[in-house]
Amino acid sequence: MRMPTTLLSLVFAAALVAAVVALPGCGSSIPPVSTPAETPAEPDEDFASDPIPEEEPMFSPTYEPTGTEIAVIETSKGVIRFEFFAEDAPNHVASFIELAEAGFYDGTKFHRVEPGFVIQGGDPLSKTDDPMVGTGGPGYRIAAEFNDRNHLDGTVAMARSQDPDSAGSQFYICLGPQPFLDGQYTVFGQVIEGLDIVHSISVGDVMESVRIERAE
Repeated sequence: MRMPTTLLSLVFAAALVAAVVALPGCGSSIPPVSTPAETPAEPDEDFASDPIPEEEPMFSPTYEPTGTEIAVIETSKGVIRFEFFAEDAPNHVASFIELAEAGFYDGTKFHRVEPGFVIQGGDPLSKTDDPMVGTGGPGYRIAAEFNDRNHLDGTVAMARSQDPDSAGSQFYICLGPQPFLDGQYTVFGQVIEGLDIVHSISVGDVMESVRIERAE
C-alpha cells in the first residue's frame, strides 16, 4: 500500500527537522544562527564554550582600569580598535587588559564567524588549531557583569557557557544589532575604529597582536 503524498511530505519534513536538531553545536560562545543568517536563533546551550570546570578559580583583578584604555587588535586585514566600558564591567575589562598585556591573545584566531551575527576569538587553543578549539580559556572564570549596554553593530562582549559565571578569554564582536542577547552576556566594549575590518573577518584570521593604548 502506497503512502499518500501529503503524508510522505510530512514524514520527510519531520525527518529533516530531527536531523537539524541533532547536529552538534559549534562549541563556541554564542548561539548558532538559523537560516537565513540574518535571523539569529534564540540563545541556547550552544551559545558558549564548553562549561568551565568548577575547580577553576574566580578571577581576581590585579589591574584597575582607568577609563583611558583602548584595545588595539592588529590583523592582516587591518586594525580594530575598541573602547572599554570599565564602569559597567570592571572585572571583564581588567581581565582583558591583563591578558592582552601578557601577550595572551597574540597569535590567537577568530575561530568562529557567523555572517550577520558575530565573530568570535580569544581561545588559546586556536593558535595550534587544536580540535578542541572553542573550549579553551585563561584558567579562571569571571563572574557575570550583565549590564544595560545593548548589543549593537561592533559591540564587544564576553562568551560564556550556560553558567553565567563561566566567562574567560573568549570574546565576540557583533555584526549588526543583536538585541536578543541584551542582558544575557557581559558587554564590555565597543568598536570605535575598524568596523569595516570586523565585517571582513573570516574564520582563521589571526590576531597578530592585541595591545592596550592609553589616551592622554
